[in-house]
Amino acid sequence: MNIVAGVDLGGNAVNYTLITEEEKFLIEGLCEHPARSREGPRVCLNQIMEGLEIAAARAGVKTSEVTVVGLDTPGPASSTGVLSAEGSTNFVHKDWGGFDIRAGLAEKLGKPVIYLNDGNAGALWGHYVLFGTSREATSVSAIIGTGLGGGVIIEGNVVKGRKGFGGELGHVLVPYQSIPGAEGMKPDCNCGRRGDLESVCSLTAIEKTLLPYFLPKYPGHELGKGDLHQAAKRVRGMAERGDEMCREVFRVQACALGLFFDEMVNTFDPDALIVGGGAIETDKEFQDWFVSEIRAGMPPQRVEQADIPIHIMPNGDTAGARGAAIEALKVARDSGLA
Repeated sequence: MNIVAGVDLGGNAVNYTLITEEEKFLIEGLCEHPARSREGPRVCLNQIMEGLEIAAARAGVKTSEVTVVGLDTPGPASSTGVLSAEGSTNFVHKDWGGFDIRAGLAEKLGKPVIYLNDGNAGALWGHYVLFGTSREATSVSAIIGTGLGGGVIIEGNVVKGRKGFGGELGHVLVPYQSIPGAEGMKPDCNCGRRGDLESVCSLTAIEKTLLPYFLPKYPGHELGKGDLHQAAKRVRGMAERGDEMCREVFRVQACALGLFFDEMVNTFDPDALIVGGGAIETDKEFQDWFVSEIRAGMPPQRVEQADIPIHIMPNGDTAGARGAAIEALKVARDSGLA
């Protein structure tokens, strides 16, 4: 039996999944192993190999039955998996600069490895759940975490671009000045831009911009009594429980997403819009509220486009590994490896 593995490499953990040629997943839920990416390529690649053996045992198969591996990582990296010479998110060890992680893992495992960045992998999984292997549908995903990732899937294919930076949706500029209740806000992104989507809609944006903007409007709020980095991590939970200021923070983020999705509607005329990431790993009531606020933030749509649905990303914690596996399976089929 030919089996495809999906490997989602993060800063602290590697998540695995396994899928058959018939698109049956052999692992349900999270299957994690420590990443140790901060210790450099040699240690990290050994960790990935060790974790794959554990994942295969959990699925009741042998690693020798894995014929191809799909790998995703945070960027910036090329479309073939060469990490930026200036360093990449979560890969701070000096030996990662310019490292070809796809080729390195392929050599370590002795198997073909197919690479995606983590935003594109998550986007591909959301698209697959909605449309299967259809070559006709188009979707746009925004994945809200520490930063903002995402991806564009056109006719079943991931838009990677010339250098692998296609789908870097977090750095698309949005007209943030038009967000009600955020007048005078100056959202600066770590990339050097002001007013891109990530500068408003991310955990980093909450710490760097939104809490400093809103806390003076809510004197005495408990989040103003401590470190902003720790306070930012509490905003989602408090918003979910109905805290007024924290809901206002998320309303501004939802409005920014609405403005961004309007740009995507006018660019791609997609079949679906998808929202994922830790920001909406919440109960359904909050998810429904957040989606309704995204809708409220979108300018009026053409009649023909007003029915484009907004979905919550399925299998949030495992979306990256599953998307990487789906991409690897598709490439393997096209090349005769599966």
